[in-house]
Amino acid sequence: MLSRISLKGLHPSSPKTSISQCARRPTTVCVSNGHSNTSSKVALGRRSLIGGSLIAPMLARPSSSKAYSSKIDEVLVNVEYPKEFPFGPEEFQRYDESSDFNFYDQPRFVTHIDAPAIGAITKYYSKVFPPSGQPDIALLDICSSWVSHFPKGYTAGKISGMGMNEDELQRNSILSDFVVQDLNSDPTFLYPDNTFDVVTNAVSVDYLTKPLEVFKEINRVLKPGGRAIMSFSNRCFPTKAIAIWTATADPDHIWIVGSYFHYAGGFENLQGIDISPNPKRSDPMYVVTATKA
Repeated sequence: MLSRISLKGLHPSSPKTSISQCARRPTTVCVSNGHSNTSSKVALGRRSLIGGSLIAPMLARPSSSKAYSSKIDEVLVNVEYPKEFPFGPEEFQRYDESSDFNFYDQPRFVTHIDAPAIGAITKYYSKVFPPSGQPDIALLDICSSWVSHFPKGYTAGKISGMGMNEDELQRNSILSDFVVQDLNSDPTFLYPDNTFDVVTNAVSVDYLTKPLEVFKEINRVLKPGGRAIMSFSNRCFPTKAIAIWTATADPDHIWIVGSYFHYAGGFENLQGIDISPNPKRSDPMYVVTATKA
């Protein structure tokens, strides 16, 4: 069994993130000239998923993904996905296929996106979360860490976390309980059906090697009408990000995450949103969200 459950009582206060910590962020820009900053033995080459053809290698793209980010909000409007899931095992390979528990063994008490991007996702959460303080509301933060970027002071009857490092999860003061689990080894959630009103995943969807299994579990544990929120930037650990992610750009990432919702089934109201706070001046920030049918 690769998971451990903890019911937390009192938590130490989370340390404030300093500018020096942000400067030492271990992530790099995932996409610049069409691939990660780290050369990868599983790199797929430049791909495009947008605009009719499914995966059209070497289509011309602007050198900066931000040059066409105004179209981010349009990617999933009336989107038509092929009949079958278009990605094979090679798209989910990674440069570093060693155990994720080894990679995340040491806690990283840093943030992986800059302060404006964090503010953008927190602001978005404040708009779509159920009102704070309701004892019958439950939220789940998957791929969680020492901070979930939830609105300050937000409370609910249950706020659960799933993540890779116990020390980080212990430090996350907003969580009422957590599970230490490698979703790439075991994507089964240890929660009953119809438990949560909201499931979040911040800047980690690009590491999932079994996304359809994970998204089916998200659907299972959501209450009818519950919302799933996947947020991401253009930063990642390039050796752990899946090949299709590092080979494509920001609009394609919207399409990819949207496909996870589509092929997992049971979701509706699919939407991709550019919530980037300061285009070209800070980390971009995107959301793909849907509700349980």
